[in-house]
Amino acid sequence: MNANRQQGFTLIELMIVIAIIGILAAVAIPAYQDYTARAQVSEGLSLASGLQPNIVDQWTNLGTWPTSGNGVIPLAASVTGKYVSTVTVEGAAGTGSTITILMKASGSVQAQIGGKTFTLVGTSTGGTIKWTCAAGTMPAKFLPQACR
Repeated sequence: MNANRQQGFTLIELMIVIAIIGILAAVAIPAYQDYTARAQVSEGLSLASGLQPNIVDQWTNLGTWPTSGNGVIPLAASVTGKYVSTVTVEGAAGTGSTITILMKASGSVQAQIGGKTFTLVGTSTGGTIKWTCAAGTMPAKFLPQACR
């Protein structure tokens, strides 16, 4: 009696499954791209944090803000990463120091952040140096959590 009974999925059931997968992909892919871009931007923050002790040391010992290539801070072109093009340090007499992070414009860097910059600004207040982030040309949603 059961010899003619068919087993398997109907066409409509398969189409429903494919539609659900499509909806999930439409939500997941942009979220993953944003996550990847934020991870790439965090490389710049990591490179900049390696320069901060030298900046603080020069300010504490000499009372001047350093600039890239002065012997204390390496040249901007020598501080690079997989996604970061350059890290530049600019000192302003009496006001503070600015670290500018420039992302690479092409290659494996995400298109949303390619060629964009963000900065860390160090200012001395009452003997301590406070670092604050500024977005520059970088969209705020891609900045590391500490900068938002």
